[in-house]
Amino acid sequence: MSYSEYKLKQVFGIIGITLLAVIGLLTSCVSTELKDKEGKIIKNSIAEKHFIEIGGIQQGFFLRSENPENPVILYLHGGPGSPELAFLYHYEKEERLEKHFTVCYWDQRGTAMSFNNSIDPATMTLEQMVEDTRQITEYLMQRFNKEKIYLMGHSWGTYLGIKTIEKYPEYYLAYIGIGQVTNQVESERLAFDYMLRHAMEINDKSSVKKLLKYDKNASEFPTLEYITNVRTPLMNKYGIGLMHDNFSMAKIVRYISKFSGYTLSEKLKITRGISFSLKYLLDYFLYDNLFETSISFQVPVYILHGVYDYQVSYVLAHEYYETIEAPDKSFYTFEYSAHSPNVEQPEKFVQIVCDIALNIGK
Repeated sequence: MSYSEYKLKQVFGIIGITLLAVIGLLTSCVSTELKDKEGKIIKNSIAEKHFIEIGGIQQGFFLRSENPENPVILYLHGGPGSPELAFLYHYEKEERLEKHFTVCYWDQRGTAMSFNNSIDPATMTLEQMVEDTRQITEYLMQRFNKEKIYLMGHSWGTYLGIKTIEKYPEYYLAYIGIGQVTNQVESERLAFDYMLRHAMEINDKSSVKKLLKYDKNASEFPTLEYITNVRTPLMNKYGIGLMHDNFSMAKIVRYISKFSGYTLSEKLKITRGISFSLKYLLDYFLYDNLFETSISFQVPVYILHGVYDYQVSYVLAHEYYETIEAPDKSFYTFEYSAHSPNVEQPEKFVQIVCDIALNIGK
């Protein structure tokens, strides 16, 4: 069974069974507008939801900015197929990206607002996703009168981002990768080693027994059973997955349910979009070793990574940083974070992105 298939089953198991919670919490929604610390809407700020034709289909996105004159960031969410604004919004602080940048949170082809039953599966390719990224980039450049913008990716979005700047460097001031994908099969093996070693150190005999049922060097590794029953629960337990502290899928469901940016129909599309996107896109970055395919760039490259991240290996991301060639590059370590440093250490995250922009603007 393919990696896409077992991830699909995992998603249905974790998210699909909780969809009723989304409906049940609809009466308690949060506003998506940008407000100051007194709770007042910031003058001249924007918090807009749009649909435009991208790559032959209608695709949706949110635009948020305290000042639309600021530099523009296109944010590429993870997954594939996992929109992030509803999750990020819950953790938003007064010191946020939108204070310094105009941020576009785009639901990629096959995701939430950009999912519909008529999408041709033949268009769910890496090549089409790169072309979609180019087209929304052109829209943002025209809308905000910018010659270039920043491209920021998280998880799967880092893979799409790398492939995009590789093909279309002329569009971007810089690329910023959060939880940078590099060689995901090797990342899974490193995670296995860590979890086995840690389980032994803390005398977690039950987890040791579960892990030792699998051979990390087997051609079929990782399997559906391993991912669903062992790997993901242990990553959450040991704080090396999406978050280092206090992570649960129930929280994500609750945040999405309260997010007023999505209609009920769009919320219900999230699970369908995740399964659809995973089926056709996930194997691209699982089986592509960026150490071999993408190491030379014409735009500055900046990688931001949590030291506890084993969902996408911190060690491999740093090795990749050392390997790549770019006009400028830096690697930033988040010492208290796992896979989501932008959520776990938001003030440091915003400051680093501002420093990057300041350096680019010199």
